[in-house]
Amino acid sequence: MTKPAKDKPWLFRTYAGHSTAEKSNALYRMNLSKGQTGLSVAFDLPTQTGYDSDHVLSRGEVGKVGVPVCHLGDMRALFDQIPLEQMNTSMTINATAPWLLSLYIAVAEEQGADVSKLQGTVQNDLVKEYLSRGTYICPPKPSLAMITDVAAYTAEHLPKWNPMNVCSYHLQEAGATPEQELAFALATGIAVLDDLKKKVPAEGFPAMVGRISFFVNAGIRFVTELCKMRAFTELWDEICLERYGIEEEKYRRFRYGVQVNSLGLTEQQPENNVYRILIEMLAVTLSKNARARAVQLPAWNEALGLPRPWDQQWSLRMQQIMAYETDLLEYGDLFDGNPAVTAKVEDLKAGARAELETLDSMGGAIAAIDYMKGRLVESNAERINRIEANETIVVGVNRWTEAEPSPLTAGDGGIMVVDPAVEADQVARLQQWRNGRDAEAVAKAIAQISADAKAGKNIMPASIAAAKAGVTTGEWAGVMRAVHGEYRGPTGVSRSPSNKTEGLDDIRDAVDAVSTQLGRRLKFLVGKPGLDGHSNGAEQIAFRARDCGMDITYEGIRMTPEQIVARAVEDDAHVVGLSILSGSHLPLIEELMERMRAAGLNHVPVVVGGIIPDEDALKLKSYGVARVYTPKDFELNRIMMDIVALATPASVAA
Repeated sequence: MTKPAKDKPWLFRTYAGHSTAEKSNALYRMNLSKGQTGLSVAFDLPTQTGYDSDHVLSRGEVGKVGVPVCHLGDMRALFDQIPLEQMNTSMTINATAPWLLSLYIAVAEEQGADVSKLQGTVQNDLVKEYLSRGTYICPPKPSLAMITDVAAYTAEHLPKWNPMNVCSYHLQEAGATPEQELAFALATGIAVLDDLKKKVPAEGFPAMVGRISFFVNAGIRFVTELCKMRAFTELWDEICLERYGIEEEKYRRFRYGVQVNSLGLTEQQPENNVYRILIEMLAVTLSKNARARAVQLPAWNEALGLPRPWDQQWSLRMQQIMAYETDLLEYGDLFDGNPAVTAKVEDLKAGARAELETLDSMGGAIAAIDYMKGRLVESNAERINRIEANETIVVGVNRWTEAEPSPLTAGDGGIMVVDPAVEADQVARLQQWRNGRDAEAVAKAIAQISADAKAGKNIMPASIAAAKAGVTTGEWAGVMRAVHGEYRGPTGVSRSPSNKTEGLDDIRDAVDAVSTQLGRRLKFLVGKPGLDGHSNGAEQIAFRARDCGMDITYEGIRMTPEQIVARAVEDDAHVVGLSILSGSHLPLIEELMERMRAAGLNHVPVVVGGIIPDEDALKLKSYGVARVYTPKDFELNRIMMDIVALATPASVAA
């Protein structure tokens, strides 16, 4: 009896990039030598939000959560000795996706590559940026136009490229239920295809539908997540056939990559995260009919800080053991005909269809951004409530919390720390680049981008020409801001208290009492300094503080320390709370505390939350910070009582 042919394994990727283009290039080549089969590029926050490394908002953010790419020279260094014609490259980039793809194309041409053979993906999903990740620049309508500009350009010039990766990953990180994740992601895909249909010839549209891919999240409830992936494949097939009339089955295929859930990784007992990552990977590999085409896994220590190369290697080995040591790829789908799976899939599809109908009645995803943001904040609040009430058990967090010290975190602390000197080096190289380019050619290229953007032309040709002329990321994005305007997305935190948060009576009484002592309602200012767009924590703090009866101010992401201090003066805030998850807490908080003192606000307590190592927490307290909270501080009610105590007049006077 002949053995059945094994399926090919999915692409093995590691989401990586840090410090500088040169250091990231060395990491990529090392990972490829270890058996990684595709690249997944993480860009730093200035690059993602369209700022050069020397912009005021870039301070403390350069090279922290990814690699800084300011111009063609950086992109050239990033892919040095990596033949792009042979590579499959995923670039997690959204607001500046047209620009980064332009730089990638320019480098590929320099290498002598046939551009039509380039394979990879730009995430290019701005809708989820408004809902969860926060790296948007322009308002929704021009952003949608840029998404489809990229898609239309690749249709003609890069036929193997995935021009858009509908990203539901961050929706789950922001608290989405499986039904919301399905519906909000599918609605985004629909919005893009509806717009794209106007930009490509009718005969070429089915192939473009086939190029739209998805990037999803797989959480710890892996049976539900497995069923969610089967529901995704069936619903997308249904939409492509019924809404767009796509006859060819291959163009209706739900093509997706995945990074499994980072939200559930714990700072407490971090070694347990290895099991979580493995279990979550099963959800997207076990079912052949809904198997991911590419998988990237977080590292066990991501709740502590930036993973080291060894940590990423460990996650890569997990994939390789699954693909090559087990017999998973030798069998057909293991779940076809399973009544429990079928019933769950149908249940998820029904919930997603109902949510899609609601979005459709509002005019689609672009028109419904405020609604979706509010729903996510509410869902996330309910998730946190269940953990606090012990309805949801998280091992090491709210059950079995006593543990032996982890040997994995002994010694160096178990994370990589980016050298602060990286930023100065990057800024110096950027200045050198500006000084060495043809200023006239740059000005001409920028003028052409502006003219094309104003005229509604496809932005890609002018962007590629600008990349070759030496234009920088900040200059390109500056044109987009000038033409289309900047945008501040909804926070999802309404002024009205929720009636779903229970067990707050004692805290409300305490807030009332301290407000009486203060002579007015306790004023709590929540701010997010820097470019970090991960706003889930700040939103939940503001949401809970509001429900406890505090008078809150939360204006959303991307505030400078100067703006936050000015608002504290204007509001006469009693307590200031700051959230930073990008690792830039030290320089940003140091500047903010200096500005607080200069503004005569020494008496106003400042509390800080984020992924903050113990030694950094001590530094923050030396700057004058009153409290530091990390992911292990999941009990929001305890934080609320801390804020009340800090605002109490006797406490302030002391």
